[in-house]
Amino acid sequence: MGTPARADRRYSYADYVSWADDARWELIDGVALAMTPAPTWRHQEVLVNLLVHIRVAVEAAGCRVSVAPLDIRLGPVDVTDDQVFTVLQPDLVVVCDPSKIDARGIKGAPDIVVEVLSPSTSVRDTLEKRAAYERAGVPEYWIVDPDSERVVVLVLEGGRYGEPRSFGRGETLVSERLPALRVDLEGVFESAVSRPTTTP
Repeated sequence: MGTPARADRRYSYADYVSWADDARWELIDGVALAMTPAPTWRHQEVLVNLLVHIRVAVEAAGCRVSVAPLDIRLGPVDVTDDQVFTVLQPDLVVVCDPSKIDARGIKGAPDIVVEVLSPSTSVRDTLEKRAAYERAGVPEYWIVDPDSERVVVLVLEGGRYGEPRSFGRGETLVSERLPALRVDLEGVFESAVSRPTTTP
């Protein structure tokens, strides 16, 4: 199986599924982007805490939640694989329309997408992915920063993300998309172990 080699070529999901399984990629408007190395312990800890804190409320609302790696094929749901040019693997995703879920992941805009920042992903998550989610019509996008212990929530208003709302540790995040989803961020940012310290 091949891998993307040409910067001047626009790749589709049909190309993407033919690439070798030993590397992870994303597509934004046909541009192939290599995934960064495995995330840090703190990144994964915050992600797991978040999943634990939202799963019951999400499922009670009749929705489904999953975590990466899972392909999200953004764009119209009625097109073929060679017409899909944006494929992302957000850290966490909530989907309320079961028709968008298939054996290969999700096709179409999820209801809520969450990215947990790492130093190597922050620019892509806050700029490129934000723009891709906005264009695809993702109603709510959460950007979680484990270092500052804050969550920025972007809500789609008239096809564009409105003014960001920011929530910090000790506050409760209430989703506009799913009002029954209330997240205690104290529990999300709580650490079960002491953070590693550097030694001289």
